Amino acid sequence: MGLDIRLPIGMMFSLLGALLTIYGLVTGSNSNMYKRSLDLNVNLWWGLVLFIFGAVMLFFALLSRFSKK
Repeated sequence: MGLDIRLPIGMMFSLLGALLTIYGLVTGSNSNMYKRSLDLNVNLWWGLVLFIFGAVMLFFALLSRFSKK
């Protein structure tokens, strides 16, 4: 019985990515907040990147779990 590190990493990145994406969506209309980043909603885009990375890690963890049986 081995420890598959992809499962907790995928869960962590998916959760943090979802929270950051929601925060980016909620604060998206605040133009003063994103002046320093050239009006780019950094929270939204990095939240999506983190969420997609976490989803890919979860997919591979679940794929390896079901392929063993």
